[in-house]
Amino acid sequence: MEAVEQLESERTEPLASGLAVTQGVFFLATGLWPIVHLRSFEAVTGPKLEGWLVKTVGALIAVVGGTLLAAGLRRRLQPELLALAAGSAASLAAVDLRYSPQRISPVYLLDAVVEGALVTGWGVAAARRWKHRAAPLPPPEYTSPEDAAGFPT
Repeated sequence: MEAVEQLESERTEPLASGLAVTQGVFFLATGLWPIVHLRSFEAVTGPKLEGWLVKTVGALIAVVGGTLLAAGLRRRLQPELLALAAGSAASLAAVDLRYSPQRISPVYLLDAVVEGALVTGWGVAAARRWKHRAAPLPPPEYTSPEDAAGFPT
């Protein structure tokens, strides 16, 4: 029974779960797209010199997306996964903003808007998590100073 109670207490709030599912679906779709059909991907995003590199990055994005989707559906998001979600969205947004439109298609600016919205959402979710964190419980072996010294109570 204690294990079930612990699992229930670790459930993630709906905002974080919804963000994980949303980002997971988005990353899974956009990550698999160049792998499944590079030609249509390039038609929208512009020609690429290294198809294998585009597919490699797509595979990594898809793996992150699949992981976020699974965790969001299970409503089990640990702090490390929240950092991965926010960090990957922030990293992709930074690349989009840095290189668009000088070196890559302006369509990546739209991607930066989506990534920015995800980062903002993760910031709100983190603030809520921090605000509603449980106060730490005393250690189970807690004794008063009198008990530790051997005085009768």
